[in-house]
Amino acid sequence: MTNVLIMATNGFEQSELMGPMKRLNDAGIDTTVASIETGEIKGWKDGNWGESVKVDTTLGDVSVDDFDALLLPGGQINPDILRMESDAIDIVRSFNMRGKPIAAICHAPWLLVEADIVKGKTVTSWPSLRTDLTNAGGKVVDQEVAEDGNLITSRNPDDIPAFSDALIAQLKNAMAEAA
Repeated sequence: MTNVLIMATNGFEQSELMGPMKRLNDAGIDTTVASIETGEIKGWKDGNWGESVKVDTTLGDVSVDDFDALLLPGGQINPDILRMESDAIDIVRSFNMRGKPIAAICHAPWLLVEADIVKGKTVTSWPSLRTDLTNAGGKVVDQEVAEDGNLITSRNPDDIPAFSDALIAQLKNAMAEAA
């Protein structure tokens, strides 16, 4: 069974976690939410706190070998907190070293910058991160989805359908190659 790790904490952009998670689940792909602590994490929606999501495991207990891809929802709060967590950055680097898909939307590419995996890659993001991505050596484009190797990036909640479809396609290709 294909399993995607969703790494998030309080302040994740609600639509950027819930939308892709639903699309993955509808495609028969399991999802596991990992965070800094156990319990629940609260989303951010329209300038206010939103719904909570159950945390399945902590970052320190994640084994990258148990997952086929990594999904990083954005929002300003969530990736800014996570990029200061060494376990979170280690997870991003480990997925990248194994060539597993990493899908980052909106502000989540901050984690890619922090993990130092953007250099030479074509990426996109929320407009305020584009200088950070350029300074990290990325080639920044303004399009719905940018795919470069195992990296999948998107700009904002409007891109969720294309973003999710790109991740699902990479997972299906990997399953077909493994069969």
